[in-house]
Amino acid sequence: MDGNTPAIKRGRKYDQVIAGARDVFLAQGFEGASVDLIAREAGVSKATLYSYFPDKRILFIEVAKEECASQAERALEVNATDVPVREMLTTMSHKMMEFLTSNFAQRIFRICVAESDRFPELGREFYMSGPKLMEDRMSEYFEHACERGELKIDDMHLAAMQFQELIKSEIFVKMIFNIIDKPSQEQIDRVIDGAVDMFLARYGVE
Repeated sequence: MDGNTPAIKRGRKYDQVIAGARDVFLAQGFEGASVDLIAREAGVSKATLYSYFPDKRILFIEVAKEECASQAERALEVNATDVPVREMLTTMSHKMMEFLTSNFAQRIFRICVAESDRFPELGREFYMSGPKLMEDRMSEYFEHACERGELKIDDMHLAAMQFQELIKSEIFVKMIFNIIDKPSQEQIDRVIDGAVDMFLARYGVE
């Protein structure tokens, strides 16, 4: 967030407000999510909501940040020091795909894009708490795998971003544009297996 954004107050009803806001943003989008509706869903007064979040934009950013960070952490919770690279990439890919195909990820992505001109910090925060966090964590794992002799990578961060894009092939784009509603397990396995094979063909060590 920029330097003009007020610091967020955290108190005993913070999680309650975030949970209520998450449900309303998903159901109504950014524009349709009124402060009255969010307060009612969260079970707090408008005064309490405003004491935590001075405006709806800041609240939305925090909801997106927390969910993206949580998903990124879950996708990379495998112990990076001893898991073989193909197993790690496959496991991580399934967790990433679970998030990318979720209703939350699809709605948040659309909202961030739709509001990026008016509120560019939405996009920045979404990127920092999602793709950038994944990039950093994946880069750390790739370093371990290179030290073990399983991968040969000169630019860890570029490789991490390339792998994220491989996972988004076909399914994510088709869902964003409403070509498909939900992918089948066969479609998911096809994309993930192809992504892992292509990544290892470029960076794997025989």
